[in-house]
Amino acid sequence: MRIVGKRPRRALYRKAKGAQREKQLALRRLSPGRRKAPAFLILGAAKAGTTSLHHYLNEHPRISPPIIKEIHYFDHSYRRGLGWYLAHFPLNTVDGITGEATPYYLFHPLVAQRVASDLPDARLIALLRNPIDRAVSHHNHELGDGYEDLPLEEAIEREDERLRGEEERIVADPGYKSFSHQHHSYLARGRYAEQLKRWFEHFDRDRILVLGAEELFEDPKSCAEQAQEFLGLRPVLPRDLSPRNDRSYAPVDTGLRKRLRAYFEPHNVRLYRLVGRDFGWK
Repeated sequence: MRIVGKRPRRALYRKAKGAQREKQLALRRLSPGRRKAPAFLILGAAKAGTTSLHHYLNEHPRISPPIIKEIHYFDHSYRRGLGWYLAHFPLNTVDGITGEATPYYLFHPLVAQRVASDLPDARLIALLRNPIDRAVSHHNHELGDGYEDLPLEEAIEREDERLRGEEERIVADPGYKSFSHQHHSYLARGRYAEQLKRWFEHFDRDRILVLGAEELFEDPKSCAEQAQEFLGLRPVLPRDLSPRNDRSYAPVDTGLRKRLRAYFEPHNVRLYRLVGRDFGWK
């Protein structure tokens, strides 16, 4: 993977952790038929509270977590096969259900049809955040990880150039991994209606729970209970409702925020009509 900017060490650390995990998976793959298939997926969006919700749900006594939160099977690792995927999950002898959270799933153009093929009975959770705040947080995250070296305004101005033709290449070549599609899609990932339409083509709407990230941030207890009930579980209050991956960043220039508000307004209206609710992103 190409690394830009400041922190190649983090990429080396992740590579080492990945190698260690592959050794663990090699042993776990010896019993793929004895592994639980995930009953639910947290699809995204990125920087919308998926890590927090993943932790809250895994505190439920009827949910057993996988060995890692973001497995990236249906986007980056589909060629590895279902046995590799299932090796991440607990044995069938463990009571309850399991699930994972990979925020790139919502945005990747091939994931919905892959999930529908392999996990047709799965329940799906989408967390959506004010797209302006999501874009700013996403950019801040990429800067921190060393995958971005442009300031926010320039990165947004160059997004069309960076993403041009990338989705088409992913669809044409399922093994292709697009660096910019994953890491530089600050505006595109906030056009939620486009992404949810793909999922609604493959799953009945009652199998997809759409939550507002702001609701999760303000009232994590209610959102956790709503997600638990959606999964057919008796609500159990998580012991630790503190946010995960909570980062602070500099405020956005007023002029840029105004331009972003104008950009996202029609996309938000389409989303509100699609899901039948107004998230109040003014």
